[in-house]
Amino acid sequence: MTTIKEDAAAPFAGHTPMMQQYLRIKSDYQNVLLFYRMGDFYELFGDDAERGAKLLGITLTSRGQSNQKPVRMAGVPVHALEQYLARLVKAGESVAICEQIGDPATSKGPVERQVLRVVTPGTLTEASLLPEREERCLAAVTRSRERGQAALAWMSLASGECMLCELAWVALADFLNSMQCVELLVPESLQSPLIDSTPQSIVIKALADWRFEPERAQRKLKERLGVASMKGFEIGNEPELQSAAYALIEYAASNSGFSDDAMLPHLQSIRRWRSEAYLTLDQVACRNLELIESLHGGTSHCLLQRLDQCRSVAGSRLMRQRLLHPVRDWQEIALRQQQVRALLALLEERLFAPLDAMVDFERLATRIALASIKPRELAALRDALEVLPRLSLMLPAAFAAERDALNIDPKLLTDLKEQLLDEPAGHLRDGSVIRDGFDAELDELRSLDRDCDQYLAQFELKERERSGIANLKVAFNSVHGFYIEVSQGQLSKVPEDYRRRQTLKNAERFITAELKAFEDKALSARERALIRERKLYEALLGNLLIHIPALQAAGQAIARIDVAQSIASIALASQWCQPEFSQGQMLSIEQGRHPVLETLVESFIANDSEMHAQRRLAIITGPNMGGKSTYMRQMALIVLMAHCGFFVPARRCQLGVFDRIFTRIGASDDLAGGRSTFMVEMT
Repeated sequence: MTTIKEDAAAPFAGHTPMMQQYLRIKSDYQNVLLFYRMGDFYELFGDDAERGAKLLGITLTSRGQSNQKPVRMAGVPVHALEQYLARLVKAGESVAICEQIGDPATSKGPVERQVLRVVTPGTLTEASLLPEREERCLAAVTRSRERGQAALAWMSLASGECMLCELAWVALADFLNSMQCVELLVPESLQSPLIDSTPQSIVIKALADWRFEPERAQRKLKERLGVASMKGFEIGNEPELQSAAYALIEYAASNSGFSDDAMLPHLQSIRRWRSEAYLTLDQVACRNLELIESLHGGTSHCLLQRLDQCRSVAGSRLMRQRLLHPVRDWQEIALRQQQVRALLALLEERLFAPLDAMVDFERLATRIALASIKPRELAALRDALEVLPRLSLMLPAAFAAERDALNIDPKLLTDLKEQLLDEPAGHLRDGSVIRDGFDAELDELRSLDRDCDQYLAQFELKERERSGIANLKVAFNSVHGFYIEVSQGQLSKVPEDYRRRQTLKNAERFITAELKAFEDKALSARERALIRERKLYEALLGNLLIHIPALQAAGQAIARIDVAQSIASIALASQWCQPEFSQGQMLSIEQGRHPVLETLVESFIANDSEMHAQRRLAIITGPNMGGKSTYMRQMALIVLMAHCGFFVPARRCQLGVFDRIFTRIGASDDLAGGRSTFMVEMT
């Protein structure tokens, strides 16, 4: 992507001290854009400036010289950082954020700077960069030596769950899409063969082969997880899976600002993905069945849009995940059906209100772990925690596990209520985050900043009375600070403890030990208050780390509750039925309908379907635009929805457990618009 060619070989002599610092830092981040903090701006230099200016539509300029060449530069304001990051990430770019960590007032030469995080498409956690209702996963893949398959690890950094599996190389692209992966880490030796077979929407990052070295990965992974063996994670004898997992975690931790040996604080678990536990859907089936988007692009008239009546963003993400990965486990399906059935009797506004008050617990837990959560997000979490008990009390017995997960240690809520203002500032840098009365030192600093004028008025009155100088004046200017001004005619009354600060034509200015002490406090009070407030806020986040697993569990429970209420709401309004699973190969649908099309037409003609071991094949014939594609798709969708644990659009449905859905149905038709493949192609 980008490099600074001028310094590729060499010493940085000849460059200005600031550019020497920049080039040293840039040499470690040659393949990403480097946002270099300079006061109120992030600057890009050299080739980065040219590329950034084109991508962001900002001005490219040259200022001064370094190494006898004009310095090309472009910049963005600090306050607008996330807006520009969103545009760069959308374009597939990665950005290193280099902050000033030294004090400009005490620095000799350039202020000390350090890259604190690297923003890449697969390591996003900020609300402004992530789509609320979708995941953005990071994946790593290497080759299994024994079986020759792809050893794959993936995780959503925003939720903190890491999954592993082995699969055939030909299935990799479909699988990455279904997991919503946007960035793929590969060993350099595998980069070339993967470029052509990986979807263009996925950014490929080549890492040195040694980062996937099995012995190193196994040792480091056990150290990070604090275990003696990886057998408990079901990958004890599969070194390549461990290699992929460690490369993934190391990359994510490093880009999030953690040391090489640090574990991500919010990493929930490392789990083995069992493909046989899920009904297989390839990308062709997902597309032709219009699960996530319609055949002609967009989300209108797709199944997800029809089913997603979730009140929370976490519920919407889980709905999408369940649609893309229907399960084959009878017990799991039965539990989901039981929860939907239990909510059919509870669908009223008193259930919706607490769900509407929920926040994105999982993603907020991640931001707490990464110390990137904003004060208002923390306040929103506090407000949602107050509602959790009400939601828990409303849940029927089928949600016993969810009720347990919503039972969070009350100390978390107590700490947030005691320390946070009711309506804190949007950013920590603005102050006004910590509640008055919580910290005596902060209260004093705020009082100094807030009550400066009042103090000076009282001090002036006191000094007039003490000195007998009626026209004595106490004031401030930016050059000399605070002072007591006495006119020439009153100098004989000046008390002995006054020290001369400035001589004017008609007056003298003085200062006292008391006023000097106040000056020292007042001039730095706001700055010190912000520093103190930051320290208290960081301490609060540190104390919240112990609650991260509970917050993640609560977020997952809320998502399950929300998906169940969404399906129950639709089932009640549309008269859907609970499908019945049975042994053997069979599919019996009575009065089945297409779940999407039934909402788009005034009258939808329901159809029966009957297939079993003695009737394994059905040949569907009929005139153009007679409903053949609709009939076949509705059968597939009913089967799929049943395996998601959902109710289905039929009077009655009985089926066995399926293992895969294949489709090849009128690839260019428009069912929602009432146009067949023939009609679309002819017009």
